[in-house]
Amino acid sequence: MAQWNQLQQLETRYLEQLYHLYSDSFPMELRQFLAPWIESQDWAYAANKESHATLVFHNLLGEIDQQYSRFLQENNVLYQHNLRRIKQHLQSKYLEKPMDIARIVARCLWEEQRLLQTATTVSQKYKNIIMKMLENLQDDFDFNYKTLKSQDVGGLLTAMDYVQKNLTDEELAEWKRRQQIACIGGPPNICLDRLETWITSLAESQLQIRQQIKKLEELQQKVSYKGDPIIQHRPALEEKIVDLFRNLMKSAFVVERQPCMPMHPDRPLVIKTGVQFTTKVRLLVKFPELNYQLKIKVCIDKVLLPAREGSYFLLRLFTRSRKFNILGTNTKVMNMEESNNGSLSAEFKHLTLREQRCGNGGRTNSDASLIVTEELHLITFETEVYHQGLKIDLETHSLPVVVISNICQMPNAWASILWYNMLTNHPKNVNFFTKPPVGTWDQVAEVLSWQFSSTTKRGLTIEQLTTLAEKLLGPCVNYSGCQITWAKFCKENMAGKGFSFWVWLDNIIDLVKKYILALWNEGYIMGFISKERERAILSPKPPGTFLLRFSESSKEGGITFTWVEKDIGGKTQIQSVEPYTKQQLSNMSFADIIMGYKIMDATNILVSPLVYLYPEIPKEEAFGKYCRPEAAHEPEAGGDSTSSKSLSGRLFVLIGN
Repeated sequence: MAQWNQLQQLETRYLEQLYHLYSDSFPMELRQFLAPWIESQDWAYAANKESHATLVFHNLLGEIDQQYSRFLQENNVLYQHNLRRIKQHLQSKYLEKPMDIARIVARCLWEEQRLLQTATTVSQKYKNIIMKMLENLQDDFDFNYKTLKSQDVGGLLTAMDYVQKNLTDEELAEWKRRQQIACIGGPPNICLDRLETWITSLAESQLQIRQQIKKLEELQQKVSYKGDPIIQHRPALEEKIVDLFRNLMKSAFVVERQPCMPMHPDRPLVIKTGVQFTTKVRLLVKFPELNYQLKIKVCIDKVLLPAREGSYFLLRLFTRSRKFNILGTNTKVMNMEESNNGSLSAEFKHLTLREQRCGNGGRTNSDASLIVTEELHLITFETEVYHQGLKIDLETHSLPVVVISNICQMPNAWASILWYNMLTNHPKNVNFFTKPPVGTWDQVAEVLSWQFSSTTKRGLTIEQLTTLAEKLLGPCVNYSGCQITWAKFCKENMAGKGFSFWVWLDNIIDLVKKYILALWNEGYIMGFISKERERAILSPKPPGTFLLRFSESSKEGGITFTWVEKDIGGKTQIQSVEPYTKQQLSNMSFADIIMGYKIMDATNILVSPLVYLYPEIPKEEAFGKYCRPEAAHEPEAGGDSTSSKSLSGRLFVLIGN
């Protein structure tokens, strides 16, 4: 099915997001009129190749003409008018800049694909199966001889087994995968209430059937005969229903909220020793009789687990060299008052980790092959259920966590969490980084965009992502499918730099969140752009046009502005300033810096070289509302040692940064 047709079938909440993608730059009407043709073009390639962009743009105008002719034959005056207006607008704005429209269309198509992936809905097939099953289970059994034949009950259990597999192996597994994605900044995970309703109903039905099978034994004592199928099959039926119930209860014990330090809510699964973290578990079988009956115990890196043969093996392998104790309230009773929706849950709010000290400075005698931020640990939750004569041991695990001892380890620890949850849905693969798999650029690009969109109002555009891809992989026509190793992403220094790609990017993310968030949300910061592309888009612009981009040479995260000016001979020059770092921006706002920035012209007069934010937004309109009232009265040139450097020191021709 065509992408546009799929989008039309989304729920209203997703359609509202779709509407925001389109504007006068690329009208939704045009997307509708030319949907198949638009989806058949390689817009990403056109966005980086001017000759191809020109060809595609002229083909686009030709397609518009064909549609216009069709509407002319149909005498559809409104569509004729709209198409004529759209064509005139495109010609006036993009005839000389076809790569611009290619970038806009490429971004819209990419955002559409993300929207389709986000709009995960429950399959109607499973809805029908579950609803039919629940309807059947509401009817009381007619305990006469004909309806008590074992094959009827056995058929019901087979159907119940099928429904249970759909719930636990598919629906619940999909929720857990969505939880992983949400942990690393992806779309928020839907709540568990619907699954809880289904699983609880199924568990209630299983217990009801178990009681009815027990009544067969009573009936057997009253009426029996040679070859009675009840005598032959009842024990197996009871064993089957008990196994189903046990397995359902075990699957229904989940970590509803993964471990997270309250001071770092956007970076769960990274825990610092000595700092409190929180987590929450939930039983998706909502039996009121279990309220305050289940005592949950939490531990880390449980040593012994049953192996297939019934023996035990060590979970703590040689790749992990540190051991930890959990301090604080590490046991809690599940109750229905812990949450607003009355679910059976237990929230641990005051847990901390302490490293066990050994004679060799905290390390065991194991041959540790991983650095600290690559060691993965599991937090385990255990309890016992006693219900209707059954004892069931329940156990669930958090997603793997990284334990740090210093906050400076946070960037690399978070990179490990990103890489793990991006590339695997294995719940307990603590040896992941002994041989980390490679990722594709498509996977990495989506996760990088999430790092911005999850904490700001704006993710990364196609052009920004292309710039980042070039930094990671070098020049390439099409980055889709290109492979990126863990070392390339996080451990190896970038070419000509003394730091890795992730360290550089993480500091920029921190810079945006703490110091320039409003400007980023407004879309005023172009941010990631190559020097070649920067020169290409600024050179045709009038003097005073400027843009904001992130520094490529600053490890700690920096932002600079680049503008157009004319020299004495009228030749266009592209100028830039030394990047402003987080330390400098902690003392004055970047908007104040832009509004007050001046340089000495040829006549020794202080003038502002910044007039229009690219493409043509007056500086006052963009940044005036973000300036402090007193900023206009402060010295506009030079600066002190903390906020800026001397003008002569800050200004340089765009070459080295």
